[in-house]
Amino acid sequence: MIISTVSLLASIPVAVDFRPIDTSLEFSITQLTNSFRRQALDIGFKTDQTGRVNSHHSSGLHCPTFSLRLARVGIPCFLAVIASTLTIFASVDPALDWPGWRGPTHDGIAAPGQNPPVKWSESENVLWKAPVPGRGHGSPTVVGERIYLAAADPTRGTQSVLCLDRLTGKLVWQTEVHGGGADPGKHSNSSAASSTVACDSEQLFINFLNKGAVYTTALALDGKVLWQQKICDFVTHQGFASSPVLYESLVLVSADNRGGGALAGLDRKTGKIVWSIPRPKIPNYTSPAVFRASGQTQMVVAGCNLMTSLDPMTGKKLWEVNGSTEECVGSVVTDGTRVFAGGGYPKNHTAAYAADGSGKVVWQNTARVYVPSMIVKAGHLYAVLDAGMAVCWKSDTGEELWKERLGGDFFASPVMVDDRIYASNVSGITSVFEATPGSFKLLSQNQIGDEAYASPVICGGRIYLRVAKRGDSRQEYLYCVGTTGSQALR
Repeated sequence: MIISTVSLLASIPVAVDFRPIDTSLEFSITQLTNSFRRQALDIGFKTDQTGRVNSHHSSGLHCPTFSLRLARVGIPCFLAVIASTLTIFASVDPALDWPGWRGPTHDGIAAPGQNPPVKWSESENVLWKAPVPGRGHGSPTVVGERIYLAAADPTRGTQSVLCLDRLTGKLVWQTEVHGGGADPGKHSNSSAASSTVACDSEQLFINFLNKGAVYTTALALDGKVLWQQKICDFVTHQGFASSPVLYESLVLVSADNRGGGALAGLDRKTGKIVWSIPRPKIPNYTSPAVFRASGQTQMVVAGCNLMTSLDPMTGKKLWEVNGSTEECVGSVVTDGTRVFAGGGYPKNHTAAYAADGSGKVVWQNTARVYVPSMIVKAGHLYAVLDAGMAVCWKSDTGEELWKERLGGDFFASPVMVDDRIYASNVSGITSVFEATPGSFKLLSQNQIGDEAYASPVICGGRIYLRVAKRGDSRQEYLYCVGTTGSQALR
């Protein structure tokens, strides 16, 4: 997005010569805001409820060099002028943020070059911890100076979106999206807030199952509800866990259930349903995955005994084959040629399907990768099985290269940064291991809390862990793990 010279200069209360000029401002707002965000953190800027930098605290800002062509205008430090008069939106930066389910690239792979801690405990490398009201299994979403979480109050039956300060963990705002009627599902490990918030730097999007139907809601960055759209009626089996996925101008939603669900694309600005297709009357829990494979952009969903590929903008069916299992939880991944899915009911099944719609099952096995999603990197497929085994397969043949025990049961999806994988088990132990095709090396196992259903998040060199502690009453916390000298936005 490019700002025009005239519109930008018109907002600056300094003497500027507006006689005809032959140029435009040549920097993107993304470049400007991300540089500004880094420095804002460094010098302790205050931010408002949306996560925007408060311009009244801009003294001492160092001005980075930008490519500017401003005829007749001499501004030695243009950014400082803007900072004193404008409030700048945070923009999503893949190197710094985690904007939704499975991260900036939607595949569980964190930005390279980070060095998050390998070891931590209650007394080591914890920068802050914050109590989280209610219960939820959705992962944190981190954009700009804010963190967003879905939560439900089991007593009142309410469902909310929370906003926390990224630097301190302090609660900034809490918006009640549904004032009652939350449905936690029938499985003991389910919750009424298992969806992960999606953020495009201007709006937030969240899915909730409420009063027998699935709804997608959009909120402004200050917590104001902008729109809410019913996706379909929902017959509860185990529960609901699908997260919204953003693609171009749409919000993509899946809501498979025993009553016959739907896959849908909604307009981000209005919530209007742009397309919707019916689904079989089979329970299923996976979130959509969008990627480029076999020469085309595809939205792929596993489950309901199908592998289904759609054009994400129109809902047009690109291909569909019998496959996978009835019930899946993890999102599919791809190596660009094949699509990989795991399922766990009524059978344990992991398989690779040709992404060209030929219907070919390239390889399959009986590994149970039912709940955690998998990771593809450089021709290899990495997975953490529900029963606590880490495994590496060749993505083209399915050949098992190694398999090692981590211990415990796993519902959270692993995250990979460079050659390290972070995987949290249900008991709150996060294993960190070096994963290459040639070897597995366990680096550490770290205990935080007593329960961990949410997937870890790694961005800006820090780890965010949503866990729960049991005692007289169950209490959830969000932990920020990092080294003392780390900078979240650097």
